[in-house]
Amino acid sequence: MTSSPLQDIKAVLFDLDGTLFDRETAVRDVVTGQYEAFSGELAGVPQERFVRRVLELDAHGYGDKAEVYPRVVRELGLPEALAAALTAHFWEAYARVAPALPGAHSTLAALRGRGHRLGIVTNGRVSVQEGKLRSLGVLDAVDAVLISEREQLRKPDPALFRRAVERLGLRAHEACYVGDHPVKDVRGAHDAGLKAVWLRTPHFPAPEVAHTAIGALGELLTLL
Repeated sequence: MTSSPLQDIKAVLFDLDGTLFDRETAVRDVVTGQYEAFSGELAGVPQERFVRRVLELDAHGYGDKAEVYPRVVRELGLPEALAAALTAHFWEAYARVAPALPGAHSTLAALRGRGHRLGIVTNGRVSVQEGKLRSLGVLDAVDAVLISEREQLRKPDPALFRRAVERLGLRAHEACYVGDHPVKDVRGAHDAGLKAVWLRTPHFPAPEVAHTAIGALGELLTLL
């Protein structure tokens, strides 16, 4: 019988967006609602065209947020001032939605029940990411949360992953990290000495250095 690549793991660290938080659903819902909220200003622009272009420029969370709406309004021939209103509306609405990926809550609860230490390591602004965590109801389910703005480090910097493990009182090889991005999550965790677990997604190519890959969060329970 082949041993698990996650044998003897004592802590599981998670990415947030695209791993615990269903960002794809959240953003699509926000942008679709935006079209309705700005129906007067966007009159004459097909909804499908507006939503598709915003999502393309958002690039699954890796597009330059400061450029998304200015570029959209330029391309659609809309008043330049509309970009700021759309940007502000996006962040306000985005803070109110919190869809979890399937298995997120049950997997955290099961791992906690088995005695694993848990943490979240995410890039982003503290106000936005903590808002998601509160809405998801997972802040009390984990032992440590590291957000790039507060830590002054960003994934894939291995130092951020090492800091997370240290806060859990463990060593890097005793922890695994689960994320969907092949570089910021998988490469960063791998280079820090953690076991890197890729949560498969059609949005990004398969990483070169993952210790293992899963198709759903619940699969972790069979590996640990």
